[in-house]
Amino acid sequence: MALEKQVSIPAPLVNWLRAAERVVVMTGAGVSAESGVPTFRDAQTGLWSRYRPEELATPEAFGRDPRLVWDWYRWRRDLVQKAEPNAAHHALVQMETHVHQMTLVTQNVDGLHRRAGSRSVIELHGSLERARCQGCGQRAQEWPETDEELPRCSLCGDLLRPDVVWFGEALPRAAIEQAAAAALGCDLFLVVGTSGVVEPAALLPYLAKDQGAVLAVVNPEETPQSEVADFFLPGRAGDVLPVLIQQAWPQA
Repeated sequence: MALEKQVSIPAPLVNWLRAAERVVVMTGAGVSAESGVPTFRDAQTGLWSRYRPEELATPEAFGRDPRLVWDWYRWRRDLVQKAEPNAAHHALVQMETHVHQMTLVTQNVDGLHRRAGSRSVIELHGSLERARCQGCGQRAQEWPETDEELPRCSLCGDLLRPDVVWFGEALPRAAIEQAAAAALGCDLFLVVGTSGVVEPAALLPYLAKDQGAVLAVVNPEETPQSEVADFFLPGRAGDVLPVLIQQAWPQA
Protein backbone atom coordinates (compact mmCIF):
# COMPACT_ATOMS: atom_id res chain seq x y z
CA MET A 1 0.00 0.00 0.00
CA ALA A 2 2.89 2.35 0.67
CA LEU A 3 3.96 2.01 -2.94
CA GLU A 4 0.55 3.15 -4.18
CA LYS A 5 0.86 6.35 -2.10
CA GLN A 6 4.15 7.17 -3.80
CA VAL A 7 2.93 6.64 -7.36
CA SER A 8 0.03 8.59 -8.80
CA ILE A 9 -1.91 6.78 -11.53
CA PRO A 10 -4.61 8.78 -13.33
CA ALA A 11 -7.96 7.02 -12.93
CA PRO A 12 -8.85 7.50 -16.63
CA LEU A 13 -5.71 5.61 -17.64
CA VAL A 14 -6.63 2.74 -15.34
CA ASN A 15 -10.06 2.62 -16.98
CA TRP A 16 -8.59 2.73 -20.48
CA LEU A 17 -6.20 -0.12 -19.70
CA ARG A 18 -8.91 -2.23 -18.15
CA ALA A 19 -11.19 -1.75 -21.17
CA ALA A 20 -8.55 -2.03 -23.90
CA GLU A 21 -8.77 -4.98 -26.26
CA ARG A 22 -5.40 -4.48 -27.97
CA VAL A 23 -2.44 -3.03 -26.11
CA VAL A 24 1.09 -2.36 -27.34
CA VAL A 25 3.91 -1.77 -24.87
CA MET A 26 7.27 -0.50 -26.12
CA THR A 27 10.22 -0.76 -23.74
CA GLY A 28 13.73 0.65 -23.81
CA ALA A 29 17.00 0.67 -21.92
CA GLY A 30 15.50 2.20 -18.78
CA VAL A 31 13.64 -1.02 -18.03
CA SER A 32 16.80 -3.13 -18.29
CA ALA A 33 18.84 -0.62 -16.29
CA GLU A 34 16.62 -1.34 -13.28
CA SER A 35 17.92 -4.93 -13.43
CA GLY A 36 21.50 -3.68 -13.37
CA VAL A 37 22.06 -4.16 -17.09
CA PRO A 38 24.36 -1.35 -18.27
CA THR A 39 23.13 0.71 -21.19
CA PHE A 40 24.86 0.29 -24.51
CA ARG A 41 27.37 3.05 -23.81
CA ASP A 42 27.68 2.43 -20.08
CA ALA A 43 28.96 -1.04 -20.94
CA GLN A 44 32.24 0.50 -22.06
CA THR A 45 34.12 -0.10 -18.82
CA GLY A 46 37.22 -1.92 -17.71
CA LEU A 47 39.13 -3.49 -20.60
CA TRP A 48 36.58 -2.10 -23.05
CA SER A 49 36.77 1.55 -21.96
CA ARG A 50 39.25 2.37 -24.74
CA TYR A 51 36.72 1.41 -27.40
CA ARG A 52 33.67 3.30 -28.54
CA PRO A 53 30.59 1.17 -29.30
CA GLU A 54 30.75 2.41 -32.89
CA GLU A 55 34.15 0.74 -33.18
CA LEU A 56 32.77 -2.66 -32.21
CA ALA A 57 29.10 -2.81 -33.24
CA THR A 58 29.43 -2.54 -37.02
CA PRO A 59 29.72 -4.99 -39.91
CA GLU A 60 33.05 -3.36 -40.76
CA ALA A 61 34.43 -4.02 -37.26
CA PHE A 62 33.38 -7.66 -37.52
CA GLY A 63 35.05 -7.91 -40.92
CA ARG A 64 38.29 -6.45 -39.55
CA ASP A 65 38.48 -8.38 -36.30
CA PRO A 66 35.68 -10.86 -35.62
CA ARG A 67 37.50 -12.19 -32.55
CA LEU A 68 37.48 -8.75 -30.91
CA VAL A 69 33.78 -8.27 -31.62
CA TRP A 70 32.88 -11.75 -30.36
CA ASP A 71 34.90 -11.20 -27.16
CA TRP A 72 33.01 -7.95 -26.49
CA TYR A 73 29.64 -9.56 -27.04
CA ARG A 74 30.56 -12.54 -24.89
CA TRP A 75 31.46 -10.11 -22.11
CA ARG A 76 28.14 -8.28 -22.54
CA ARG A 77 26.24 -11.58 -22.62
CA ASP A 78 27.88 -12.63 -19.36
CA LEU A 79 26.73 -9.35 -17.75
CA VAL A 80 23.17 -9.92 -18.90
CA GLN A 81 23.07 -13.53 -17.73
CA LYS A 82 23.83 -12.37 -14.19
CA ALA A 83 20.86 -9.99 -14.25
CA GLU A 84 17.32 -10.92 -13.24
CA PRO A 85 13.97 -9.57 -14.47
CA ASN A 86 12.73 -6.76 -12.27
CA ALA A 87 9.31 -5.60 -11.08
CA ALA A 88 8.58 -3.91 -14.41
CA HIS A 89 9.23 -7.11 -16.37
CA HIS A 90 6.97 -9.09 -14.05
CA ALA A 91 4.22 -6.46 -14.17
CA LEU A 92 4.15 -6.71 -17.97
CA VAL A 93 3.81 -10.48 -17.70
CA GLN A 94 0.76 -9.90 -15.49
CA MET A 95 -0.66 -7.38 -17.93
CA GLU A 96 -0.44 -9.93 -20.72
CA THR A 97 -2.67 -12.32 -18.77
CA HIS A 98 -5.46 -9.71 -18.53
CA VAL A 99 -5.40 -8.01 -21.94
CA HIS A 100 -7.14 -9.76 -24.82
CA GLN A 101 -4.23 -9.03 -27.19
CA MET A 102 -0.96 -7.54 -25.99
CA THR A 103 2.18 -6.99 -28.03
CA LEU A 104 5.46 -6.20 -26.30
CA VAL A 105 7.90 -4.34 -28.55
CA THR A 106 11.36 -3.95 -27.06
CA GLN A 107 14.51 -2.16 -28.12
CA ASN A 108 16.46 -4.20 -25.56
CA VAL A 109 18.64 -7.15 -26.57
CA ASP A 110 19.02 -8.80 -23.15
CA GLY A 111 16.13 -11.27 -23.35
CA LEU A 112 14.84 -10.34 -19.89
CA HIS A 113 11.24 -9.98 -21.06
CA ARG A 114 11.20 -13.57 -22.28
CA ARG A 115 12.95 -14.79 -19.15
CA ALA A 116 10.28 -13.08 -17.06
CA GLY A 117 7.59 -14.96 -18.97
CA SER A 118 6.32 -12.53 -21.62
CA ARG A 119 5.16 -14.45 -24.68
CA SER A 120 4.31 -11.98 -27.44
CA VAL A 121 7.65 -10.18 -27.73
CA ILE A 122 9.04 -8.38 -30.78
CA GLU A 123 12.78 -7.75 -30.38
CA LEU A 124 13.44 -4.84 -32.72
CA HIS A 125 17.20 -4.83 -32.23
CA GLY A 126 17.74 -8.59 -31.95
CA SER A 127 19.01 -10.56 -28.99
CA LEU A 128 22.32 -11.28 -27.30
CA GLU A 129 21.00 -14.80 -26.73
CA ARG A 130 21.12 -15.62 -30.43
CA ALA A 131 23.68 -15.74 -33.22
CA ARG A 132 23.15 -15.86 -36.95
CA CYS A 133 25.25 -16.89 -39.92
CA GLN A 134 26.67 -13.98 -41.87
CA GLY A 135 26.45 -16.13 -44.96
CA CYS A 136 23.17 -18.04 -45.09
CA GLY A 137 21.35 -16.20 -42.30
CA GLN A 138 20.60 -19.33 -40.24
CA ARG A 139 19.95 -18.46 -36.59
CA ALA A 140 21.39 -20.37 -33.64
CA GLN A 141 20.40 -20.41 -29.97
CA GLU A 142 23.56 -22.28 -28.98
CA TRP A 143 26.99 -22.40 -30.52
CA PRO A 144 30.45 -23.68 -29.61
CA GLU A 145 32.64 -20.90 -28.32
CA THR A 146 36.31 -21.39 -27.50
CA ASP A 147 39.41 -19.24 -27.35
CA GLU A 148 40.81 -21.12 -30.34
CA GLU A 149 37.87 -21.22 -32.72
CA LEU A 150 35.28 -18.62 -33.70
CA PRO A 151 31.72 -19.99 -33.84
CA ARG A 152 30.64 -21.18 -37.27
CA CYS A 153 27.34 -22.08 -38.90
CA SER A 154 26.38 -25.74 -38.66
CA LEU A 155 24.81 -25.58 -42.13
CA CYS A 156 27.27 -23.75 -44.35
CA GLY A 157 30.38 -23.33 -42.20
CA ASP A 158 30.51 -19.52 -42.48
CA LEU A 159 31.15 -17.37 -39.41
CA LEU A 160 28.34 -16.76 -36.96
CA ARG A 161 27.81 -13.21 -35.72
CA PRO A 162 25.73 -11.86 -32.82
CA ASP A 163 22.08 -11.63 -33.86
CA VAL A 164 21.75 -7.94 -33.07
CA VAL A 165 21.32 -4.84 -35.19
CA TRP A 166 24.59 -2.99 -35.71
CA PHE A 167 25.24 0.62 -36.67
CA GLY A 168 24.49 1.09 -40.35
CA GLU A 169 22.07 -1.86 -40.48
CA ALA A 170 18.32 -1.73 -40.92
CA LEU A 171 16.00 -3.25 -38.37
CA PRO A 172 14.75 -6.72 -39.28
CA ARG A 173 11.94 -6.14 -41.77
CA ALA A 174 9.58 -8.68 -40.24
CA ALA A 175 10.03 -7.23 -36.75
CA ILE A 176 9.37 -3.60 -37.68
CA GLU A 177 6.41 -4.57 -39.88
CA GLN A 178 4.85 -6.60 -37.06
CA ALA A 179 5.43 -3.75 -34.61
CA ALA A 180 3.93 -1.19 -36.99
CA ALA A 181 0.88 -3.38 -37.62
CA ALA A 182 0.35 -3.78 -33.89
CA ALA A 183 0.68 -0.01 -33.36
CA LEU A 184 -1.81 0.76 -36.10
CA GLY A 185 -4.37 -1.64 -34.62
CA CYS A 186 -4.09 -0.99 -30.89
CA ASP A 187 -6.42 0.78 -28.46
CA LEU A 188 -3.65 1.80 -26.06
CA PHE A 189 0.07 2.30 -26.64
CA LEU A 190 2.33 2.39 -23.57
CA VAL A 191 5.93 3.66 -23.88
CA VAL A 192 8.16 2.58 -20.99
CA GLY A 193 11.75 3.47 -20.14
CA THR A 194 12.94 4.85 -23.45
CA SER A 195 14.18 8.26 -24.54
CA GLY A 196 12.00 8.06 -27.62
CA VAL A 197 14.57 9.40 -30.05
CA VAL A 198 15.89 6.30 -31.82
CA GLU A 199 14.08 5.81 -35.11
CA PRO A 200 12.23 4.00 -36.55
CA ALA A 201 11.07 2.65 -33.17
CA ALA A 202 10.41 6.21 -31.98
CA LEU A 203 7.77 6.62 -34.70
CA LEU A 204 5.58 3.75 -33.49
CA PRO A 205 3.78 5.71 -30.73
CA TYR A 206 2.85 8.39 -33.24
CA LEU A 207 1.43 5.77 -35.61
CA ALA A 208 -0.77 4.52 -32.82
CA LYS A 209 -1.94 7.95 -31.70
CA ASP A 210 -2.71 9.03 -35.28
CA GLN A 211 -5.07 6.04 -35.50
CA GLY A 212 -6.89 7.08 -32.35
CA ALA A 213 -5.10 5.02 -29.70
CA VAL A 214 -4.55 6.35 -26.19
CA LEU A 215 -0.84 7.10 -25.66
CA ALA A 216 0.80 6.84 -22.24
CA VAL A 217 4.47 7.31 -21.34
CA VAL A 218 6.28 6.01 -18.26
CA ASN A 219 9.75 7.49 -17.81
CA PRO A 220 11.71 9.36 -15.13
CA GLU A 221 12.12 12.31 -17.49
CA GLU A 222 9.99 13.83 -20.21
CA THR A 223 10.50 12.58 -23.75
CA PRO A 224 9.35 13.71 -27.20
CA GLN A 225 6.40 11.29 -26.89
CA SER A 226 5.42 12.57 -23.45
CA GLU A 227 4.78 15.98 -24.97
CA VAL A 228 1.96 14.57 -27.11
CA ALA A 229 0.87 11.73 -24.82
CA ASP A 230 -2.54 11.54 -23.23
CA PHE A 231 -0.86 10.47 -19.98
CA PHE A 232 2.68 11.01 -18.70
CA LEU A 233 3.66 9.04 -15.61
CA PRO A 234 7.02 10.29 -14.31
CA GLY A 235 8.96 7.59 -12.51
CA ARG A 236 10.83 4.33 -12.81
CA ALA A 237 9.12 1.50 -14.63
CA GLY A 238 9.58 -0.86 -11.68
CA ASP A 239 7.75 1.59 -9.42
CA VAL A 240 4.95 2.66 -11.76
CA LEU A 241 3.92 -0.49 -13.64
CA PRO A 242 3.15 -2.72 -10.63
CA VAL A 243 0.84 -0.03 -9.24
CA LEU A 244 -0.85 0.45 -12.61
CA ILE A 245 -1.51 -3.28 -12.87
CA GLN A 246 -2.74 -3.54 -9.28
CA GLN A 247 -5.18 -0.69 -9.78
CA ALA A 248 -6.47 -2.01 -13.09
CA TRP A 249 -6.97 -5.55 -11.79
CA PRO A 250 -7.06 -5.35 -7.97
CA GLN A 251 -8.31 -8.91 -7.56
CA ALA A 252 -5.50 -10.44 -9.66
